Amino acid sequence: MGNVPEVTPIELNDEIKSGANLFLLDVREADELEVIALDGIYHIPLGQVPDRFTEVAKDENIVVICRSGGRSGKATEFLLGQGYTNVRNMVTGMNGWATTVDTSLSPY
Repeated sequence: MGNVPEVTPIELNDEIKSGANLFLLDVREADELEVIALDGIYHIPLGQVPDRFTEVAKDENIVVICRSGGRSGKATEFLLGQGYTNVRNMVTGMNGWATTVDTSLSPY
């Protein structure tokens, strides 16, 4: 993804546990959220991000999430291009979360 700032699922989990003030932006489709999703996410499907990105304040500590890190990487690049500075892509996505953080969840 070039120079996109990244965070791993384990690092994100540590930040969540420490009480960090995070804005979790999930860019997957609605049906994917029914399979596996983190608590407290804000949902904007990737295709709607160009029209709805202003719903996310620029001063938030944003982590963008998808299934495997590809779509979230694109959304992160887009937000960076719109002047957002504190935005990171969760590499390996929710499948990575399911295999490293919460193995009770199933990758899909």
